[in-house]
Amino acid sequence: MRLTYVIEFVADMDRAVRFYRDRLGLPLRFQTPQWSEFETGATTFALHPASDRNPPGKLQLGFGVPDIHQFYGEAMAKGVEFAMPPTAEEFGTRAELLDCEGTVASVSRMDR
Repeated sequence: MRLTYVIEFVADMDRAVRFYRDRLGLPLRFQTPQWSEFETGATTFALHPASDRNPPGKLQLGFGVPDIHQFYGEAMAKGVEFAMPPTAEEFGTRAELLDCEGTVASVSRMDR
């Protein structure tokens, strides 16, 4: 398992991109209204629009694993609680686990 993403939920995508790109100097990989990414080395820093579930300023960790279904089965056997089982999405298969504090973390198949 590897930390692949840190996602910040933002109220204003353009303002957030300008802050991280222009003020902090992070190289922008790409920007869309729903998802923007910066070049930050092995772990990608991404921005996503805020919502009722994920208010502005909230962070979410994204982990990558070689086999999401194997990981899910093994983690369930160890008592890990999941908010969402492995689910096919347009970018791949992703699950959401709850850590010991109840914080949601995303887990997906690691492509890199």
